Amino acid sequence: MLSQRFIESMVGLFILLAIISLSILAFKVSGLTTLFPEKNYTVTAAFDEIAGLKPRAPVKIGGVQIGEVSSITLDRMTFKAIVKLAILSQYNDIPDDSSAGIFTAGLLGDNYIAITPMYSKNFLHEGSQIEMTRSAMVLEKLIGQLIYKLGNSSNTSNDNGESNAKK
Repeated sequence: MLSQRFIESMVGLFILLAIISLSILAFKVSGLTTLFPEKNYTVTAAFDEIAGLKPRAPVKIGGVQIGEVSSITLDRMTFKAIVKLAILSQYNDIPDDSSAGIFTAGLLGDNYIAITPMYSKNFLHEGSQIEMTRSAMVLEKLIGQLIYKLGNSSNTSNDNGESNAKK
């Protein structure tokens, strides 16, 4: 029969392994850090409006995640948002004339950057800049413009001097 001391040691070892496994799982799921960081290269893009884009937002081509946003800063000369994209090094064949746009996952989901590849034979590399960008569409601005236009169209008059709102 196994001694009491051996059984307690095995239980202690099992609990220690469980705590280490749960810690690794928590770090992996949260994405705070990776134990085995993947190799990537950094590309920049300038946007007029980023509308809630955050660091660590996905960068996708055709819906497939190829990297993430590493940082967002403000260019004090042009007042544009400079977004640095960390693209996995296995995707090193993205044409350098590609465009980048900020989109929303669903109607009210998180923002992500979608890269649309073009046809150049030269590829993006460390330090490249994506020249063609499409800024995010801000839902609040669109609703405000719609309300403004609806408000102005109801106050206009027709040829008989009657208001369109009274019709």
